[in-house]
Formats: sequence, C-alpha cells, structure tokens
Amino acid sequence: MANDKRSDTQSWDANQVRRAQQSAAQQNAAKPQKKRKKRKFNFLLYLLCVILVSALLAGVGWLLANDLCSLNKAPVNTTIVVEEDDSVGDVAQKLKDAGLINYKWFFCLTGKFLHADTFIQPGEYENMNSDMDYRALIHAMHHYKTYESVTVMIPEGKTVQEIIDILVENGVSTRSKLEDAAANYPFEGRAYLDSEKLGQVNRLEGYLFPDTYEFYKDSDPEQVYETMMNNFERRLGDQLRADIENSGYTLEQIVILASIIEKESNDFVEERANISSVLYNRLRTTDRETYGMLQIDSTVDYALALDGKDRSEFSIDYESPYNTYTFAGFPAGAICNPGLASITAAVYPNETDYYYFAAGVDGHSHFFTNINDHFNFVNSDQYKKS
Repeated sequence: MANDKRSDTQSWDANQVRRAQQSAAQQNAAKPQKKRKKRKFNFLLYLLCVILVSALLAGVGWLLANDLCSLNKAPVNTTIVVEEDDSVGDVAQKLKDAGLINYKWFFCLTGKFLHADTFIQPGEYENMNSDMDYRALIHAMHHYKTYESVTVMIPEGKTVQEIIDILVENGVSTRSKLEDAAANYPFEGRAYLDSEKLGQVNRLEGYLFPDTYEFYKDSDPEQVYETMMNNFERRLGDQLRADIENSGYTLEQIVILASIIEKESNDFVEERANISSVLYNRLRTTDRETYGMLQIDSTVDYALALDGKDRSEFSIDYESPYNTYTFAGFPAGAICNPGLASITAAVYPNETDYYYFAAGVDGHSHFFTNINDHFNFVNSDQYKKS
C-alpha cells in the first residue's frame, strides 16, 4: 500500500513540472520581442572624410614634389660651403637657409635613397641654384675626376719592367703602384702565375700580351694588368690552348720557350719555327755534351737585367736560375712577353735536326746540325757580332 502511494506521488510531481514548464513557455511566447535597432552607416560622412584626407595628402604630396623637383621656386644662385665634419642634415640646413630647398627632413630622407652621404664631399660649390632638384644638388656637391684616355702600344719582346716604363711614360699609373701590383696583387683565377714568385715584379713575365691598348690615365694598375692578361688568354684561342694541353708541356713552359723565340728571332715565321725546333731538340737530347742545355745568350741577358747589370758583365758562368748555360732544361721563367707568332712557333716547331743557330749580318738566323759548322760560321764575316 505504501508503495502505491509513493508511486502516485512521483507521478503527480512529474506532471506538475511538465505543466509548469508549458505554462512558462506560453507566457514567453506571448510577450512581444524587442527589436534591435540597426545602426545606420553614414556613407556621406565617410565619403567626406575620405575626400578631406585625400585632399590633405595630395596637398602635402604636391608640396613635397615641388620641393623634390624644384618647381615654382624663387630664383636663387648661391655658393654652398660643405665643411669636413658636416652631416647630410647640416648640408640640408645650409640648403634650406639658402632657399634651395624647403623641407630639411624630406631632403635627408630622400638623400638616403640618392646616397647623399657618399656623393656629398667637403668643398666650396658655386652656382648652386633653385633650378636644381634634390638629385642635382647632391651630385653637384662632389669632386668629379676627369678621366683622360691614352693609347699605349706594347711591342713584342718587352719585359715587365720595360712595360712598366712605357705605362709610366704615358701616365697610366705611377711606377710604385705598378711595381707593387705586379709583385703582390693576388690576381685570382690566374693559375699560370708562379705563386713562388709572389713579391717579385717579374711574376707576370710572359703574360702581359703585347698589343695596342686604350687606358685611362691614373688607372688602377691591377685593372691594367688584368686587361693585358685577359687579352693573352683570349688571343690564345680554344684550338691553340687545346694543342698546348696535348703537347706534353705546360702553358708556363710553352710561354718560356715563346719568350726565348721572341728574343732570338728576326720576325720571320720560318725562322721562329726553326728556333723552336732547336730548343726542343736540345731539351730532348741525351747523347750530347749539351744534354738538355738550351745555352741561349738572351737568358743570361735577362738574368743580368734582373740584377741591375748590363751586357758588359755577360758571362756564360753568371750565377742565376735563368742562365741556360749552367742550368739544364727550362730557365726559372719567361724572359719577356712574347707575341702570338712566337707562342704559335713554340707550339708548332719545325721538324729539323738543328741544334745550333746564330744571327747573320744579313738579318737572318743561320741553323746548324753540328758544332763544327756552327763555330765556322761564328768565326766568319757572316756572323753578326753582338
């Protein structure tokens, strides 16, 4: 019985809760909902603000553009003095005080993009006028160097020191700068330069190609040498370079032989190729007293010149790694800067049995296969004595 009553009570309570919830929902539905007020967007006010801001910016932009481009300015022609410790801001103040610009801050800002701190140099600058825009004002306050070009002809067979003499005579650079660059500048990418000769002026010997050049006076000596070595590499060409690589000799050795041919020849193509054959025959021989000795006078002459001596001190016993009478094989380096004809002869020698040659009074070199014939010629009236 008690259980039945508890069940009725629970049923009644649940029904009461449902009825109360339904009644509350109906009441809420009956209440009128409050509408949210939409904020109206005032397009006219927005448009007016945009117009005003645009007009303001346009006005400011027009004023700045006028100042930047120097428009509508009163005529002014004056002198501006830039002191050693003046900043760009100091210069801008002087320009403003002179009536050449109106906005110092804008000049400084624009000057950053026009590299004013680099261009403006100390000095007194006349004829600074109000027709000049910012860029013209900045560039006017700079000491421009006048570049004068000079045509320089470098003959075949000149040594580095002789080439330096020619460059100095033509005002291309100073002797001290040229000698320092030749001896010490790294010249990246020039693998043929002997690193052991770093510090020696004749390090570039053989690679300053003889030609006619157009240089500026007071040039950077490094650029002068780069120009001449670039010419050397270009004039070799692909075919000649390939044949050198296949010759069994290095480029440096070919240039050494070419420099000797240049010094010993009389500008005849056939003669150069014959001299080349003598050099190769001597380098390859193993059954003669000479045994790889080139025995060339011009290599001794070069050794003497390096030591500041003249030919009056010539001796086949002169102590030098350039002396091919005392050292077998190649001398320590090229003895001059050869032209293309001599380089070509060094790559393509004639096939001969010549081991000796000597200059004749007729202007030609005479070639011999044995020492007796050579001595007979040297002791004759046909021999051109040095």
